[in-house]
Amino acid sequence: MASIAHIIPRTLKGFRDYLPEAMIPRERLMETARQVYRSYGFSPIDTPALEYLDILTGKGSEETDRQLYRFQDHGGREVGMRFDLTVPLARFAAQHINQLGTPFKRYQIAAVWRGENTQRGRYREFMQCDFDTLGTRAVAADIETALVIHDLLQAIGFSRFTIRVNHRMVLNGLLERLGLVKHATAVLRALDKLGKMAPDKVAAEMAATAGTSAAQARQVLALSELSGSNAEILQQLVPLVSGSDLGEQGVERLAEILAGVASAGVAAERICLDVSIARGLDYYTGTVFETFLDDLPAIGSVCSGGRYDELTATYGKRDLPGIGASLGLDRLLAAMETLGMIAPVRTPAAVLVAFFDAQRMGDYLQLAAQLRSAGVGVEFYPEPRKLGQQLKYADQRGFRLAVIAGSREFEAGQCQVKDLQTGESQLCSLAHRAEAVVAAIRAVTA
Repeated sequence: MASIAHIIPRTLKGFRDYLPEAMIPRERLMETARQVYRSYGFSPIDTPALEYLDILTGKGSEETDRQLYRFQDHGGREVGMRFDLTVPLARFAAQHINQLGTPFKRYQIAAVWRGENTQRGRYREFMQCDFDTLGTRAVAADIETALVIHDLLQAIGFSRFTIRVNHRMVLNGLLERLGLVKHATAVLRALDKLGKMAPDKVAAEMAATAGTSAAQARQVLALSELSGSNAEILQQLVPLVSGSDLGEQGVERLAEILAGVASAGVAAERICLDVSIARGLDYYTGTVFETFLDDLPAIGSVCSGGRYDELTATYGKRDLPGIGASLGLDRLLAAMETLGMIAPVRTPAAVLVAFFDAQRMGDYLQLAAQLRSAGVGVEFYPEPRKLGQQLKYADQRGFRLAVIAGSREFEAGQCQVKDLQTGESQLCSLAHRAEAVVAAIRAVTA
């Protein structure tokens, strides 16, 4: 018999498998995002992983074009794998907006791909949790975007975070005053690296890519030195953009956004005017957001986005301004692990029903079914083994409770509910479709 050639199991660089202990918190995070998005009226959509190449190229930046996974399909067509969910949304909207109507509010949770250098919390395949509003330039949509980001971070369990906000028109207004409008893209791309590179290196990149003078670079970088309250920074911006209609409109828009967010009850320390943030993608035209964790700022922005009023014009004549943001799921999970916010759990069920008496399998299955019908997640151990072995299994997988019953307990209409964290047990009646067991379980897991 010919020998079998064994293939070494391995994953590509920048890609990863997700074991249950990693996948369970990911799914919980995605469900939290869905709940928050739905609470604001955003509807779910989905788009293909592959798009025609011309749909994707030239929409993000030179960097995203370089990172794009591209190839010819079996029909010889040039295709690419989506690098974000916003560009496919623009194509989607151009095709379907007559059916959808405006304003159209959508969310999408799906994988995207970029062939970039890997680092902690950053992979070549990663999940984005996007929400967007299309078809309106109203400031209320900008304010709502900030509110969704705020409620999302709060719902996930964070209390110490800062949403940084800026407006591209402020930046463009300053560039207009400096005579750098033609080089805006290169200047803003360099400025967006300010948190990752020293100011002198950012200035050098501006000089190399946009031809800025040392004086021009200093005035652009001066934005990062503005300090004080949001109101004080707004006051400092006025002379910097004075004489530029674009810049003055941007300052006015920022003031409206900050006032609206405050009216909705967001604490002042949760939102910060930061006129040095630009967002590196070329399609942003207005408000931009980046969100940082106060206890782990080095991990970078965990929820970013902004306004893109001209992106859909590439795919059709209809005016479809848009604004939205994306939760960086993998980066946020890495932060939560670092901060000790994720308990080691390898099962989504809270309860293990132990199996002792092989002759009573039907009773165990009935008990497990009754608990599930009452809304309790239950796993039934498949083999009648010693209690110690079953409890070891339960402990390894992170079950909170074990329901224990042998022949005598079934005959007496009772069972034990054992708290696997404290080791304490309580005796419960199995009468009335196991309501007593359910009550005991809910009391322990509340």
